[in-house]
Amino acid sequence: MLEGFFVGWPDPPSEKTHLRMLRDSSRRVLAVDRKAGRVVGFITAVSDGVLSAYIPFLEVLPEYQGAGIGRELVRRMTGELNHLYMIDVCCDDDVVPFYERFGMHRTNGMILRNYSRQSGSEEK
Repeated sequence: MLEGFFVGWPDPPSEKTHLRMLRDSSRRVLAVDRKAGRVVGFITAVSDGVLSAYIPFLEVLPEYQGAGIGRELVRRMTGELNHLYMIDVCCDDDVVPFYERFGMHRTNGMILRNYSRQSGSEEK
């Protein structure tokens, strides 16, 4: 049910790793096409449950994009997290307008990426 995600990633996570990522997230919301029997979108959050949460992943399969699925996933996740002081998202410039629709504001941020670990594989 988790095929086709992480489009454009040079070393995407396997379906097994993707499932583990979903299970180990503090919160997750899935969009499922029941007729096709597959997950078509998901969003995850990592949170301390007290003041803060970070949304690391929002993905919608390419063939389902433009149908409002991503918007609904964000709406549901921010609804689940609205009791917290801060909800942070780190995103590429081309999707900033998408997140601004939810009242989010552009800010400065710093990241560290270990691309040799991008797939989440434990073998590396």
